[in-house]
Amino acid sequence: MSFESDGDKDQLPQAVSDSPQGPGGNAGSNRAALVRLIIFMIGAVFVSWYFQALAVLMVVLLLVVMVMLHEFGHFITAKLSKMKVTEYFVGFGPVLWQIRKGETAYGVKAIPAGGYVRIIGMSNLEEVDPADEARTYRQATFPRRFLVGVAGSAMHFVMAFILIWIMLSFTGIAASNSNNTVAGLVNIVGHQNPAQVAGIKPGDQILGVNGKRESINRVIKAIESHPQSSLNLLVKEGKKIVNVKTKPLDGEKTRIVSGNSVVYAKSGTKPQGFLGVELGGGAYKTENPVLAFGHSFTMLGSYTKLAADSFTTVFSASGLDRFYHQVVSAGQKTSTVPVAGSGSSGGPEVISIVGAIQIGSQAAGHNASLLLYILIMVNIFVGMANMLPMLPLDGGHVIIAVYERLRSRKGRPYHADVKKLMPVAYLFLAVLLVIGLGALYSNIVHPVQLP
Repeated sequence: MSFESDGDKDQLPQAVSDSPQGPGGNAGSNRAALVRLIIFMIGAVFVSWYFQALAVLMVVLLLVVMVMLHEFGHFITAKLSKMKVTEYFVGFGPVLWQIRKGETAYGVKAIPAGGYVRIIGMSNLEEVDPADEARTYRQATFPRRFLVGVAGSAMHFVMAFILIWIMLSFTGIAASNSNNTVAGLVNIVGHQNPAQVAGIKPGDQILGVNGKRESINRVIKAIESHPQSSLNLLVKEGKKIVNVKTKPLDGEKTRIVSGNSVVYAKSGTKPQGFLGVELGGGAYKTENPVLAFGHSFTMLGSYTKLAADSFTTVFSASGLDRFYHQVVSAGQKTSTVPVAGSGSSGGPEVISIVGAIQIGSQAAGHNASLLLYILIMVNIFVGMANMLPMLPLDGGHVIIAVYERLRSRKGRPYHADVKKLMPVAYLFLAVLLVIGLGALYSNIVHPVQLP
């Protein structure tokens, strides 16, 4: 949630008119600011290229676009509701470029950590020019305030739907049997790859363990529970099915090559077997775009349920305990690398924006479908989280609007005293800050790896 009031706005340089002959002869300074912005962007691309981080830059830009579309939801609904919107900015910090159209300033700031839209009169705490009071958020009707409040989160679900449709129609989703297909063999430092030693090669399918067909999840658990010990896998090689004897390494002590760095294959509190294969490299199937439109609704529901389950698990007592151990272990074991989405006990973990960029850039290096899936889940998760009924999130403004509507009587609108809610809001922000900094620290010390 980042639509804001004017009461606490930063002092900005005078916005430049979009007229060629702007007030005060500012057309020249506008052109200079635009040139400065272009130079800044070229510099960012060059630095990313030099450090072989173009995928990181691409993911950062995609996340910024995602945030700005969230803000656009607030922006357009506020405009349609006749509220006064004074700013719509990409980024934070020093202004690189801005332009004013009518009563709204649009621009780009130097730190690409999101963006914001500023609507006047978001609460009773803000002082507003009496001439503008009728156009404040707080004076709007309940349907309009409700619409503006939910619009940002709704945009995330719209984006998720569009990305699902693109994935189904153009990049494809993994075939139902491809998640057990060997896509490649991991490069292991100082050891032979145990899968390669056993004769497993890309294109083979792992069907089961100890002569019995099992789901790929059960096979993975069997591998992880057999570090440095023999295990028979049921493998399909071409058209024939054979039993293959393997001996997984201890992933806690096994270093692998990941991109441009060397990391440990597994992290946790006990030894975990590591076979050294990349799974899920099978065929990706697309659908007719018309048929995919209907299927996208079904998949959006499934992904939303998955995100909701992960959300409740992460913020349960056991999930928060796991998060605590995740952060503590980060300071104790500088060599291990957590796997995205699973902790030492196999549950989902809290991932910071840095972690999201890490797994997003890794996904971009694999294939477009995997990157789309990451973006879909990020959109759904952020859309859900923003509707928590706490200030300063979207849900906080929505619940206040609902409460005010219930307390209002005909001809006597009720306005809640937001000042009374500030201690709870500050406590909530403090909790978010602790969790955010903990996740950030963990992801910086141990960069997250895709499973």
